[in-house]
Amino acid sequence: MVKLIAIDMDGTLLNSEKKIPQANIDAIQEAAQAGIKIVICTGRPRSGILPYFEQLGLTDEEYIIMNNGCSVYNTKTWDLVHSAQLTLDEVGQLADAVSDYPQVCLTLTTENTYYALADAVPELVQYDAGLVFDTAKATSFEALKDDTDIIFQAMYMAEPDQLDLFQADMAEEVSQSFSMVRSQSYLFEVMPQGTTKASALKQLAQHLGFAPDQVMALGDAANDLEMLEFAGVSVAMGNATDEVKGICKHVTASNDEAGVAQAILDIALN
Repeated sequence: MVKLIAIDMDGTLLNSEKKIPQANIDAIQEAAQAGIKIVICTGRPRSGILPYFEQLGLTDEEYIIMNNGCSVYNTKTWDLVHSAQLTLDEVGQLADAVSDYPQVCLTLTTENTYYALADAVPELVQYDAGLVFDTAKATSFEALKDDTDIIFQAMYMAEPDQLDLFQADMAEEVSQSFSMVRSQSYLFEVMPQGTTKASALKQLAQHLGFAPDQVMALGDAANDLEMLEFAGVSVAMGNATDEVKGICKHVTASNDEAGVAQAILDIALN
């Protein structure tokens, strides 16, 4: 019996127009009313989640796993339940790794700010910040020493061909100290070692007293793989990568066909 549903956002809950289909909202509300915990599980920061979460109309205590597992919030009180953070020394290590790649920008997501470690914010970085309803700010490593915000995660960002070169040269070295995932063609995300959506979901499930076989997870991309492997009921979106479909027990309709609603009604509530 499913008692917790973990739902990725981009490519899963959201359609290709970055909107939530009404059918998804209705099914999520029905599941919540049936006593199933709803957990949004995304790489997005808080600014890019709240407008969507409000559309779901959930009033009971639910949870959101943000920043690819680096932060977990209780939606009733908006308390930070769990966090994993990058230290300044680790940020310095990440900055050193990109020093010979001027076309690649290191960005940082803190609890309150989206930073670009640069003299000026590149257009691509500002575009990405706009997708999560934020504005990126340029900063220096020295200035970060006076910032008291938690640094949740980092992202290397560049045009795909430039990021391909960086990944080929440096990914093996950086991955020795950090968890990493190429979540999009222009994004290479970096989290503290051992931190993934799955690590946060596992901790939350244990906190709530749920076994993995009581957890259903839905996703479509590389940063969902560990989460889907952890969940006893794994569901790939119809638009998911072949790698994701290959590890999941179920495949639902695409994100443009309200696949989340279909999975909830057919599997969790059936």
